[in-house]
Amino acid sequence: VSPWDIALCATGTAVAGENALVLAVLFYTPSLRAPMFLLIGSLALADLLAGLGLVANFAVRYLLRPPSEAAELGAAGVLLAALSASVCSLLAITVDRYLSLYNALTYHSERTLGFTCAMVLLMWLLCLGVGLLPLLGWNCLRDQSACSILRPVTKDNAAVLAVTFLLLFALMMQLYLQICKIAFRHAQQIAVQHQFIATAQATSTRKGLSTLSLILGTFALCWIPFAIYSLVADSSYPVVYTYSLALPATCNSLINPIIYAFRNPDIQKSLWLACCGCIPSTFSSRPRTSSDV
Repeated sequence: VSPWDIALCATGTAVAGENALVLAVLFYTPSLRAPMFLLIGSLALADLLAGLGLVANFAVRYLLRPPSEAAELGAAGVLLAALSASVCSLLAITVDRYLSLYNALTYHSERTLGFTCAMVLLMWLLCLGVGLLPLLGWNCLRDQSACSILRPVTKDNAAVLAVTFLLLFALMMQLYLQICKIAFRHAQQIAVQHQFIATAQATSTRKGLSTLSLILGTFALCWIPFAIYSLVADSSYPVVYTYSLALPATCNSLINPIIYAFRNPDIQKSLWLACCGCIPSTFSSRPRTSSDV
């Protein structure tokens, strides 16, 4: 058994457990029903499936005897669907943050829970379609020389996925730059007004921007090297290179709940209530705003 595969399986187990905790908190806390928490839940679900996909790939490779092509393609499909949903969830979160600042006055009336649910459902149907591609012929099981580093995905198809990923990330970065411009403009207006309430809103906005930059920065550091490597490499390259880039990429799903969900005061309160039945006095009672993510 390869130690790299053991590390990936262990990471997948930790990812699944951590994101399952996030989903449990969101599901069993009635107050966490705002659209922004639905997007957090979508990201947690995608990362949960990614963790389960890593465990399933390990089981198919080492525990399933005799080997099954359908099981291998199914496990690869789960990973593709989960990673696609993770990217799309991050894009949806970025768009949501942009709209919460750009249309601050009408944000809560336009972004209803029903509308957000419909958009999330549509996004997941698209990602599940991507996950079915290996079963529909996007595989190299009949021609091993055509395999990419993302076996059983072919080299050409892996390149398409990598380019699509890079384009989506470029779109997220463009939106993030627009968010920064809007936030800086708000800060200048606040500096002129010198109002206490506006100062509180500025603090909330800075917190949202800090969280968003952590999410996108971590995502870029974890996934960009792996995406670029999948464009230039194929199955003939040393497997250690693939493992050394794939392991940090999978760790992104382990980091997301820490820097995103668990930093949210509402989720922290729910965790404290679930664990010890109390809320520390250090928590602020300030109402939640659209920038608090």
